[in-house]
Amino acid sequence: MLDDSAEENVLHDDRESLRQLTAAFRTNLALRGRSGLLGVSRTKSRRIEPAVSTAHVGPRTEGESAPSGTFVGAEGLAAVRSELGDCQRCKLCTGRKNLVFGVGNPRAHLVFVGEGPGADEDEQGEPFVGKAGQLLTKMIEAMGYRREDVYICNVVKCRPPGNRNPEPDEIAACEPFLQKQLAAIAPRMIVTLGKFAAQCLLRDDSPISRLRGNFRSYDGVPLMPTFHPAYLLRDPTKKKEAWEDLKLVMASLKEMGFSPPNSSARG
Repeated sequence: MLDDSAEENVLHDDRESLRQLTAAFRTNLALRGRSGLLGVSRTKSRRIEPAVSTAHVGPRTEGESAPSGTFVGAEGLAAVRSELGDCQRCKLCTGRKNLVFGVGNPRAHLVFVGEGPGADEDEQGEPFVGKAGQLLTKMIEAMGYRREDVYICNVVKCRPPGNRNPEPDEIAACEPFLQKQLAAIAPRMIVTLGKFAAQCLLRDDSPISRLRGNFRSYDGVPLMPTFHPAYLLRDPTKKKEAWEDLKLVMASLKEMGFSPPNSSARG
């Protein structure tokens, strides 16, 4: 028969095992849910032609209520940032220096969505400021824009340790805030950078090499997946393909009535 101390230790071990089992189950459940393996139909994205529409639909005015009940523009983004707060919703919070929310024009018609912050971004609290960010800036400028003309953000707002890939539970914790950011900005075009951003918004597990170069739709907004600038730094031979993707974006925006501020962008 166990004495009180031994019995208490056994109960403690049982509770700890149950806690670990529950945590593992939740992570697995999130992964299976995002993969469409729980019997719930996955959201289907549809391919659309580069010339999405010739009608010019102007952006909503500042503070105007969006269909989701949120507000658009700077006021909408401020509300999302306030809700995010000093986020402790996943384990990434324990290693971050700064939460990296997003930067740029709060009513931009063009939004770039990456994967997550790196070391430089974590240090400065701004997305895409390291070497990959410098390349992204050049890509944006080649399109005829400045960084302040577009909006730039990531799927996860805290740096994964060692720049590892974000895990399913981390994406699941951050994704609602990305969705609210996009709803607040109400862009006319989204460019996803790398596989995680594309797979997250499109619910499509295809590799980025298959996703890129084809317009898809996110909540009715045209979306172009392309390579992440960090990947382009590792394999510069893919820069030409990435530029072809961006040229399709430029042509589609022109069809919608949007021209870059710098009309000397190369084609």
